[in-house]
Amino acid sequence: MPRHPISLPRLSSLAGPLVAFCALFAVLTLVNGSSMPISSGAADDGSGDLPARGDTATLIDDLREAAGAAPGDAEIQTSLGDAYYQRSRETGDPGFYTRATRAYDAALVNDPDSFTALAGKAAVALARHRFADGLVLARRAHRLAPAVVAPYASFVDGLIENGRYAAAGRALDRMVGLKPNLAAYSRISYYRELHGDLRGAAQALRLAISAGSGTVEGSAYIRSLLGDFEATRGHYGAAELAYREALAIDPAYGGALGGLAQLRAGHGELAPAIEALRGQVGDPPSPDALIELGEVEQAAGRQHSARRHYAQGLAIDQRLLAQGAGTDAGITLNEAEHGDPERAVRLGRQAWTSAPSVSSADAYSWALHRADRTAAASRLSAEAMRLGSRDPEFLYHAGMIARASGDEASAARLLGRLLKQSPRFSALYAPRARAALAGLRP
Repeated sequence: MPRHPISLPRLSSLAGPLVAFCALFAVLTLVNGSSMPISSGAADDGSGDLPARGDTATLIDDLREAAGAAPGDAEIQTSLGDAYYQRSRETGDPGFYTRATRAYDAALVNDPDSFTALAGKAAVALARHRFADGLVLARRAHRLAPAVVAPYASFVDGLIENGRYAAAGRALDRMVGLKPNLAAYSRISYYRELHGDLRGAAQALRLAISAGSGTVEGSAYIRSLLGDFEATRGHYGAAELAYREALAIDPAYGGALGGLAQLRAGHGELAPAIEALRGQVGDPPSPDALIELGEVEQAAGRQHSARRHYAQGLAIDQRLLAQGAGTDAGITLNEAEHGDPERAVRLGRQAWTSAPSVSSADAYSWALHRADRTAAASRLSAEAMRLGSRDPEFLYHAGMIARASGDEASAARLLGRLLKQSPRFSALYAPRARAALAGLRP
């Protein structure tokens, strides 16, 4: 099931529900303020010329040469880290995270008080699911420059991913007051989504689109994210329009292509959806894209292919963990649904202990449910729903856990809300939700 509401390929390699989006714009904020910018940061209405993806690779070569000529220049090293991070977004290759961190570390050797290098390093830590580390780094950057907007990006993200919602709200208010730009609007959207305000989240995303990202990838991403929200609300026509607007900017953008494929799958067009999702697995392959493909294959009755893709996705998740990625909700849920439930419980406990967010609580509750620990699952499910989330995955998990615990009234309320709001939320799980709802006593 998609970790983003319904449609983007699940980005467990890019953190909790929206941390990838937030970390991206944290770095874009830093890049646009550094001495060797990737972009001008000018407003983007979708009609202007934006830097192409390949420009980042060229910029990396230029910055590496500049860093070699001036190894003591912290600003050049920070800009190199920013460029590496952006390249990771464009390619899906987590190896660029390591290179970005090394560049930021080199900058900090030369300037230990570089708040831009600290904030960039925090963004990478958050993208690698190392949420506690990311918050520590972001807080250091913020303390060094409390009146500068750039450190706020990672600071707000770190607070949210660690479940510090009241503090995040206060920091977000200050961030918006400093500079109501794309980075601020994106976080307003995420904060509203977490609290169940999907209409307000979509409005904030439209403001972020108007503010502009300054890059092709960022412009396509934010429109795809708007497609996610529209699909979550059951506004499937509006979701398709948002995805097609993203593709008008970048015809190869995987998030939009995957979003359209999920819309087709939800409409019952499973064969063309599978074909489209196969093209979005990526190189290197994304574990969440493999899992998402497997789920649509399973819905279509292609059990052998589904099992193969599940196994591949889980193997990549384990390799990422071995390489230092943190445990997050996405990895926990992949394991719970398609691997070993007891291992999923251990992963869920790690994710919840290290970063007690509602996303971690949801994943941990589902792992416990899959391991037949219903009472514990119910307690964590209540924690996951405490902000009033309307994420289809949260509603599905909470409804099914309530059903398993014998609370049929709550199960009917949650599953009914889910299917009224997002009737096509998943080709695999929506039929299960309908069957469960139909089996409850009136």
